[in-house]
Amino acid sequence: MPNEVRLGLQENWKQFTLLVIINAFVGGMVGLERSIFPQFAEESFGVTSHSAVLSFIVAFGLSKALANYYTGRLANRFGRRNLLLAGWLLAIPIPFLLIYAGSWNWVVFANILLGLSQGLTWSSTVVMKIDLVGEKQRGLAMGLNEFSGYLAVGLVAFLSGYLAEQYGLVPYPFYLGILISVTGFFLTLFWVRDTRAHVQKESKSDKTRALANVFLETSFKDKTLSSVTQAGLVNNLNDGMIWGLLPMLLLTFAYDNEKIGALTAIYPTVWGLGQLVTGKMSDHFPKKSMLFWGMLLQGLAILCIPLTSNFSILALLSAVVGMGTALVYPTFLSAIASASPPDQRAESIGTFRLWRDLGYAFGAVISGVAADLLGIQAAILITGGLTLLSAGVLKVRMPAYRAT
Repeated sequence: MPNEVRLGLQENWKQFTLLVIINAFVGGMVGLERSIFPQFAEESFGVTSHSAVLSFIVAFGLSKALANYYTGRLANRFGRRNLLLAGWLLAIPIPFLLIYAGSWNWVVFANILLGLSQGLTWSSTVVMKIDLVGEKQRGLAMGLNEFSGYLAVGLVAFLSGYLAEQYGLVPYPFYLGILISVTGFFLTLFWVRDTRAHVQKESKSDKTRALANVFLETSFKDKTLSSVTQAGLVNNLNDGMIWGLLPMLLLTFAYDNEKIGALTAIYPTVWGLGQLVTGKMSDHFPKKSMLFWGMLLQGLAILCIPLTSNFSILALLSAVVGMGTALVYPTFLSAIASASPPDQRAESIGTFRLWRDLGYAFGAVISGVAADLLGIQAAILITGGLTLLSAGVLKVRMPAYRAT
């Protein structure tokens, strides 16, 4: 039958490939700000306090976290495709707000819109890919999804840094955002199909234990789900620190925009490319081990960042942080999906992504206050220590038998 619903990557390769491409555009919207925002804040608005500069990450993290949660809650009611379209509509005004910003408050508001947009778009593409492929290839699906998104983060971070160096901070880097948001909207409008029928098909044969309260189980009670969730929060806590403080640290070394763009691009690029391998690995290797070693690698590399100003060593450390993040990122989502029944999966993933992206806000607040009080190097060391602590929680709390 031509309209028969089938599960699997090969069976749904056209829709899957389209969603991979769309998620690259989603990631590109974040990469737009990745390398230039601290300098943009100082030169355009005279904002120099570390805490004030990082306020845009707090706004982004809080709004994205809430959008993640409600995308999960509302996915079955309104449909994944409709939420994806809504996310793109919210993205279109963002580059215009940044180009014509009259004060720093405009920038903060733009990042609230960016967070809402990212929560709706990225969460929808994650859930739709998991819906399409079924149980056996979740890790590969998440590896391809996160690869496309974070490779685009790295590439656009490099491009925006290059454009800022060649043509100035405003407006040319933000023209990329106009192209990205409009293209993403029209790709979704004309070619993406909803995946709720795939969930219904998988639910008929799934034997996963139903969760009594999805939010509480994912956040605190279930040892697998809550262990993964705390690691996701800390992962994005250190990502928020790198996003906000690494460019500031590099400015103190008198690096120009092009070099800062290159260094800030290495981490998400390695993160993105690595997930082509680590996503598939998480279908075959114990998820607990991958999560532990990934968080451990991140923590150790972050602790070394304040110890050097050498470009080559910083590039290597950025790559190691990217490798560690590549180990954990697709594995987070694959582990959450495996421990949740199909009809509760979207809400469980939404809850995980709520806490994970609150890590951006926590990271920006902790690192911003610590940088103002103790200095940038001390703030980075604190973040590295918290990442090692998270690896320890995974080692002690997460059951190995649920991680395979």
